[in-house]
Amino acid sequence: MKKVKITILQTTFNKALAEIYGAEGLGPCPMMKEGQVFYADYAKPDGFCDEAWKAVYQYVFALAHSAGNDVFYYGDWIRVPGVAICSCNDGLRPVIMKLEATDEESKIDYTPVER
Repeated sequence: MKKVKITILQTTFNKALAEIYGAEGLGPCPMMKEGQVFYADYAKPDGFCDEAWKAVYQYVFALAHSAGNDVFYYGDWIRVPGVAICSCNDGLRPVIMKLEATDEESKIDYTPVER
């Protein structure tokens, strides 16, 4: 299994919808910042939003287990092999991310439990 690089490309904010449905004072995502980079494999990276992880973990898993040579959905979505462009599921302030397969081997943190 390889590590997957997650780069925050854009934090967006739909002001018109937020004015109708959002809580008072709602603004762009406070957790993710453009340019931030995370590395993931089987587990959510430290500091990564739980809701964003739920939205992208399937793509991370697929990229972590591929050779990075494949394109998603037969090439009719993303044309660059080993890349997925995804967003979190926040309808008022979605965060856009680039997921990239890497050559870096993943190491599972395993500590045996003594009995």
